[in-house]
Amino acid sequence: MSADSSTSQEIRNPAVDGSELIRFDHVTKRFGANTVLDELDFSVASGKHVTLIGPSGSGKTTILRLLMTLLKPDEGTIKVGGEYLTHEEKNGKLVPAGEKHVREVRKNIGMVFQQFNLFPNMKVLRNVMEAPVTVLGLSKDEAEERARELLDMVGLGDRCDAYPTQLSGGQQQRVAIARALAMRPQVLLLDEVTSALDPELVAGVLDVLRDIAHTTDITMLCVTHEMNFARDISDQVLMFDAGRVIESGSPEKIFSDPEHERTREFLSAVL
Repeated sequence: MSADSSTSQEIRNPAVDGSELIRFDHVTKRFGANTVLDELDFSVASGKHVTLIGPSGSGKTTILRLLMTLLKPDEGTIKVGGEYLTHEEKNGKLVPAGEKHVREVRKNIGMVFQQFNLFPNMKVLRNVMEAPVTVLGLSKDEAEERARELLDMVGLGDRCDAYPTQLSGGQQQRVAIARALAMRPQVLLLDEVTSALDPELVAGVLDVLRDIAHTTDITMLCVTHEMNFARDISDQVLMFDAGRVIESGSPEKIFSDPEHERTREFLSAVL
C-alpha cells in the first residue's frame, strides 16, 4: 500500500496527538473472593504501543476484557477518548451507562483474541466486511474495498473466497487482525494472539503485527508472552503482579535493567 493513497490513510486510523486515550482510575475487579485488579491506575497515550507482561493470573487479560465491556469493574472508572466507558454523567452524577452509550464508546476499540472467533459460515471477505456494514453503516462497496485492502496488507488478498476452515491457524488469526482493523479503531487490543498457534505459525502473525505497529498510528495495548515481540514494538512495558503495576518503563529499561525483584524473577523464567 502506498502511504499517500486515501484508502491507506483510512486504514492507518485517526491521526494521533499524544493525548490520553485510555485511563483506569482506581479500578478493582473481583471474581468471588479473588481480587484480580486492585485499585488499578494507569493510562495509555494515543499512538503509543503499550505491552502488559507478568505471570498468568496477574490481571492482564482482565484489563482487555474490561475495555471490551465483556466484564464490568466492581469499583473505579475507565475512560476511552475522554468518555466514560461503563458510566455516564446524568444530572451531575456518575451512573452506570446505558447500552447505547457503551456501544458508542466501544466503537473506538478493536480486539484480537487468543481464539480467532471468525464466523465459520462466512467467507473470509465477508468476515472482514460484516461489522463495518452492520455496526458502522458503511456501504457494501466501501466495506469491500476496505476489506480487500486490509486482507492484502496481512498477506491474504488471494484467500477472500475461502472459508475459515480452509485456512491455517496463522491465516485465521491474520484474518481476525484485518477484521479488527476494518472497524478503524483508535486502539487495538491484542490478547496473547499467538498462544493458540502452532510454533511454526507464530512468526508470520507477529510479522504482520510488527508491520502494523511500525507503519500505522494506531494505539496498541498488548498482552503477550513473546518477549522479543514486546521489545520490538513497545513504547512502554508494564509489569503486572497480583493485580497491580509493579514496574513501568521503556522496553530497554524493563528487559535490560529492571528495578523490581519480581520483574527480574519473571523475566529470568521467560527469556
